[in-house]
Amino acid sequence: MDAIDKTALILCIVVCMSSSQAWLREHFSDPYVKQAKQQGYPSRAAYKLLEIQAKDHLLKSGHVVVDLGAAPGGWSYVAREHVGSQGVVIAVDQQPMTSLAGMYFLQGDLNDPTLLDQLKQAVKERSGRSTVDLVISDMAPNISGEKSIDQPRSLHLVELAWDCARQLLKPRGVFLAKAFQGSGLDDLIAELRLHFEHVKLRKPQSSRSRSSEVYILGNGFLGYNQ
Repeated sequence: MDAIDKTALILCIVVCMSSSQAWLREHFSDPYVKQAKQQGYPSRAAYKLLEIQAKDHLLKSGHVVVDLGAAPGGWSYVAREHVGSQGVVIAVDQQPMTSLAGMYFLQGDLNDPTLLDQLKQAVKERSGRSTVDLVISDMAPNISGEKSIDQPRSLHLVELAWDCARQLLKPRGVFLAKAFQGSGLDDLIAELRLHFEHVKLRKPQSSRSRSSEVYILGNGFLGYNQ
């Protein structure tokens, strides 16, 4: 390795370390991170769902909910609180996750076509039903910083969540999924409007201001064959 290569490598290491330290400072000074620790939520993401719930009243006692991209469990925790002992929460993620009382965890990748069959079976076993009241998804790709890469990855995850939702939702059910503002989002929203009575975008205050994330909310599922 010549001197120029060594210098470039050192600069790269310094920049990466600086970015990591800045992220850690921001993370541990984040009021939602501190609040999550105090209130026992697994992650700050819980407050995003809590804000949407306060505005739109999605979760109700007795509901059956599928939470996609659930780890480490912030949304599942909130869902379980609201559906109560008569409700069911089924969490899905590639990463392992500790199951909460009243919640069932299914580990797997939605890109695997067999996972949806496993999920349908879990819904029947846990709820005695073949449909669910809500499908919620906080899935996001590993961010590279390149929008031309991150945006298609994000849309792919929303499409996976939507494919799951349209096969599981009961009539008038609810779909909520994270997306990033950018190319392809308008087309996706236009498609969802063919299948729901109302489609809205939500941007919780607990979303970091620099983030382009939004939440697509589909209310009143019209049915897979509409």
